[in-house]
Amino acid sequence: MNMARAWPARPTGRRSPGVTAAVLVCAASMLGLGAWAFLAPESFARFIDFPPYNEHLIHDAGAFQVGIGVTTLLALWWSDALLVALTGFAVASGLHTVSHLVDRPLGGHAGDAPSLGLLTLVALLAIYLHGRKS
Repeated sequence: MNMARAWPARPTGRRSPGVTAAVLVCAASMLGLGAWAFLAPESFARFIDFPPYNEHLIHDAGAFQVGIGVTTLLALWWSDALLVALTGFAVASGLHTVSHLVDRPLGGHAGDAPSLGLLTLVALLAIYLHGRKS
């Protein structure tokens, strides 16, 4: 990594306060609802009221919502779109992997968590390699 410049770069120029506020509201909704779904799926299921209850599906939805929230939030501070996308993917994929590990007794396949974990590692490697070239 080139230490001569800060990485990741911050966006240049001024952003409208209204846009910043909208992004923060969107990010907060994804992070809050996603964390709720991931950490307390039964409570979240009662709130959304879409039977039948499927704990694993709600865990997965929460994982992806958190990834979307992280991506949305990072877009405010990082100008590198690829880094933002890869980081959001790594967060969502990492939580998705945890979901499959935790929910293995509920179903799925023995290879699900390892293959999902490998995708997370690929994203992390891409982040590292991308940072080295900057």
